[in-house]
Amino acid sequence: MRPLLAAAGTSVCASLLVLGAVSAAPAASPPLPARMADTGGGTQLITAVAAGTSSTTGTLTWWNRRHGHWVKAGSAPARFGAKGLVEGTARRQNTFTTPTGLYDLPFAFGIRAAPTGTTYKYRPVHARSWWCEDNGSKSYNRWTEPRPADCRASESEHLASYETQYAYAMVIGFNYHRPVRQRGAGIFLHVDGRGATAGCVSVPASAVQAVLRWASAGKKPHIAIGTTGGSTAITRY
Repeated sequence: MRPLLAAAGTSVCASLLVLGAVSAAPAASPPLPARMADTGGGTQLITAVAAGTSSTTGTLTWWNRRHGHWVKAGSAPARFGAKGLVEGTARRQNTFTTPTGLYDLPFAFGIRAAPTGTTYKYRPVHARSWWCEDNGSKSYNRWTEPRPADCRASESEHLASYETQYAYAMVIGFNYHRPVRQRGAGIFLHVDGRGATAGCVSVPASAVQAVLRWASAGKKPHIAIGTTGGSTAITRY
């Protein structure tokens, strides 16, 4: 049934009210990457945001820069360290905290084959694949295959042992290029386990697969990790 028409005077007043509401509406906030101090200089960016430093959950979003504007490509619920987040330069190893900051993504890896469409460098995990986290080793914070003699197994990760988490993963370049001992090693973007992480960022398997298909080395993707406000606000990085 067609709606009843209002009287002429009422119609004019209603129109004026609508026009007033439209003119008073605040301007839309720029997308998150546009409000950040740095995005890494490329045209792809991942943001991992938590409400505060004590949070263990948040949101991962991946973005494309097109024609001078950042556009969201996808998002997923994220998990962080069991002890929350901490400024990356102040982080200490074995504290179960996720380091905040802006980092590159050196390469991807996984126990399973790379998802169809993946062009990013992807290393398959083998039985002899380790991530050395021994502060006394020359291979500190590096993939090793096999594990070197100076890298204790008790202080490292046998990658193949984490069938769920490392089905698909990306290395986050925290403390990677110029490793500082005791700051932390083996920080990845990986598949969700049963709960909060030991310091990595995790998302559902479908999200990691989507990110791997999306990521292009030529577009220099980075990941920014931070909170919605305070000294670790993601907009500072």
